[in-house]
Parts: sequence; structure tokens; C-alpha cells
Amino acid sequence: MNPLPTILVADDDRSIRTVLGQALGRAGYQVQSTPNAATLWQWVEEGEGDLVITDVIMPDGSGLDLIPRIRQARPDLRIIVMSAQSNLTTAVKATQRGAFEYLAKPFDLKELLSVVGRALAAPAQEQTKPAQPSVPEERLPLIGQSTVMQGIYRSIARLTTSDLTVMITGESGTGKELVAHALHEYGRRRIGPFVAVNMAAIPRDQIEAELFGQERTAGGRSPGKFEQAAGGTLFLDEIGDMPPEAQTRLLRVLQDGEFTTVGGRAPIRADVRIVAATHRDLRQAIRAGAFREDLYYRLNVVPVRLPPLRERLEDIPLLARHFLAQCRDAGGPFKVLDETAIERLQAWRWPGNVRELENLMRRITALHPQESIGADIIAAELAEASNTAPPGEGAGGGTAETLAEAVERHLRRFLSSGQDGMPLSDIYDKVIAEVERPLITMTLAATRGNQIRAAAMLGLNRNTLRKKIRDLDIPVVRGGA
Repeated sequence: MNPLPTILVADDDRSIRTVLGQALGRAGYQVQSTPNAATLWQWVEEGEGDLVITDVIMPDGSGLDLIPRIRQARPDLRIIVMSAQSNLTTAVKATQRGAFEYLAKPFDLKELLSVVGRALAAPAQEQTKPAQPSVPEERLPLIGQSTVMQGIYRSIARLTTSDLTVMITGESGTGKELVAHALHEYGRRRIGPFVAVNMAAIPRDQIEAELFGQERTAGGRSPGKFEQAAGGTLFLDEIGDMPPEAQTRLLRVLQDGEFTTVGGRAPIRADVRIVAATHRDLRQAIRAGAFREDLYYRLNVVPVRLPPLRERLEDIPLLARHFLAQCRDAGGPFKVLDETAIERLQAWRWPGNVRELENLMRRITALHPQESIGADIIAAELAEASNTAPPGEGAGGGTAETLAEAVERHLRRFLSSGQDGMPLSDIYDKVIAEVERPLITMTLAATRGNQIRAAAMLGLNRNTLRKKIRDLDIPVVRGGA
């Protein structure tokens, strides 16, 4: 029989070591745990262990600094890094130094066991070689500690070790250009230029010359963005607004790796990494004939979806305080948000996403003299922004809330009650009833109680409608049909 795999755990938190030891033991692994880096290194040197799980910060050293040493001494030994410093820099450092995976604390034990299983099963040749480029220190382009942001950090970290083309999708204001910058600044092309071009901001008849350059009739030529970004990253923002003729030329560049200037003949090698972004649904654009399907698949090699702010409410306090600190660093007064302000911020729908939150913090810093900001100030500013938004838009320029978004927002609050100790059961029936009752009530009101017309509007037969009226205890308007 083969011996059970041995997991080496290093963490100075005794409770973490205990929890991991119990979980890994139940899963059929042997566990050796230590609170310090020196003992972990000793075990590795002695040839012990089949997998390492290490924290970043330990009393006698850094788990991140150990990774290259472990990889050099035992290249086949997988390393999983865990850290309460759940930011992009930590994820990038762990990945680029050769970690198999990075997990932010607190993490789900099922997720950890899944990663352990994958690490032990991965063939040695699939291990990425440790890279040692210098990583910018704590100049974080992205802020957030939510689960969804941790997934984005891990994706970015993996993508910094390659030049794969990336497609970033997300609503306006979610930070797509920040992700593009992070891919460049933490990647292999960081010493090259980062060139951004917004397709929606360039006249359609000038896009090809802007991208690929143009031969001038008087001699010489004007270089385009592809040449300006040589050796670096070319960020094509709002790619969904690219006209068809430019799409064809871009596809040819992605296929052949070279391009010609407008009016030119000599091919030029395209030495850039392409990162594209859009807030549009490109699949819908493909169906409408507005975007080339073959170009979509060339660009969508690695998709990264940025969530709207309403899907990462737990990040709002961190983001708001970050923006207030930026205002203070720029010479503004000190401001602090009290708990009522935080609650009010988390109750807002944020149609303009992170950009809207940043603008709000800037307005508050500039317009309100008090140091402590409460819910009353937040509510007043949000109401003012909503009143001055264009018709059909919310504050920050977002579109009006759809029915699906409203349902999603209420369902998220409903389901979160189960995390506060309130039991949830029969959720489907309860939710359907919550929707059916106002729907039928308002339809009956619209038909002035005429059940035949109401049934027709709802697409139900009359007997079914009557049964629902009875089961849901909906008042019936006398005199209706």
C-alpha cells in the first residue's frame, strides 16, 4: 500500500493549524504542523512532506520568501500559500514565485481540500517555473477583500506570467482599465509602454489610422497605437464599438502577428500584448451582425468579468475609506464614516459602480465641513445625485434598474438573513408567493377587478387565477367579472 500523503502546514496561528489538521486528517492525509518558517524549511530539506501549506507572515520569516528556496531544493513539491493580507500584490507574488495556488483568509475548507487534491494530482511538468521579476510594492490598483475580488486577484496573478490575450467585461465604472493596468504593471512587459485607446472616443473613419498608423502623402508616416505600444501592452477599451472594417484589420493582426499602416505595404511585426474591454454583450452584438464572431474568439482567450459594486457590498467600507484617504492625501480635510453612513452606502444600488462611490466621497470631502459623516449626509448626497441624473439613469450614469436587478437585490438580502442565524426553508415557494401576490393584485387593479381580462393578461385560465386568488388571500374587488 502507498503511504498516505503528508501535508506540511506552517502558520503561527494555533487555531488555524488545529482546524487544518482536523480537516486534512478527516480527508485521509497525514499532517505535520509548525508555527515557524525554520522548522518548515528543515522538513523540506530532510525530504519530508508531499505538499506545503504556508502562511505569508510568520514570526521568523516570510512564507513568500521560502517559495523560491523550496522550488529550487524540491521542484516537484507543490506549495499552497494562504494569507490574511488578501490583496493583489500578495496573490501576484505568490504566483510569480512558484506557488501552486493562493488562498485568502478566511477560506472555505471545502475549497482548500479541493486545491489540495488538485495540487497532489497535478503532473510535475504542469508546475509553472518560478519567476522572479520585481513586483511593484503595495501600489494597489484594485481594492477589495470580497470573495469575488479574491478570485479576480488569483486570475490576474496567473495571467502575469504569460502574454495571453485578455477580455475584460463589466458595467461602466467597475474598474476595467485598472485591471488592464494591473496586468501590465505586474506582468512580464512592465518595462514597456502601456497604451490605452478608447474605441468609442475615436471617429469611426479614423480608427484604423489611429491603431495601425498612416502613410503621409508628403513623405514619412504617422505611427499608430500598435507601434507606440511595442514591447508593452495595448489596451483596447470599448472594443464593442469598433467598426466592422477595423475589426477585419484587427483580426488579421491577431492571426498573422503583423500589420501594415493605412496606405502602406511593408509589414510591421506586432509586438504587443492585447487586453480588450467592453461593457457590451458581445454575444448579442454577434447575433445582431455588429461584431465578428471570429474576432471575439481571438480576443476572448482569457475572459475576466468584473462584478458590479452591488455584488460586492462588503467591499464598500474599504473602498469608501480608501477614496477619503486619497482626498486627504491631496490636501483635503480628514473625514470619517460612522456606522450609519456605512449602512446607508451598502443599501444603495450603485448604478455608477465604483466610479460613483469615488465621486460621492470627493463631493462629501469638498462640500461638508463636519469631520464625522453620518447617514443623513450620505442620503442627501445620493438623493441630489439621483435628481440631477439624466432621465432613465441613476446616479453615476448607470441605467435604470431592471426587474431582474431589483429581484436579485431583494433576493440577496433575503438569503443573507440565513447567515444571521435565521433558518431558511421552503425558499422557492416563499419567493414565488412574494412575487405572485403583488403581480396578481396589481393586474386585478389594472383591470378594475375583471378576472377574465386579468387572466388573459397573465396568460392563465380563469380557474387557475381564481385558485391563486383564494390561496394567496387576495382581496377581490366586488363588481368584477
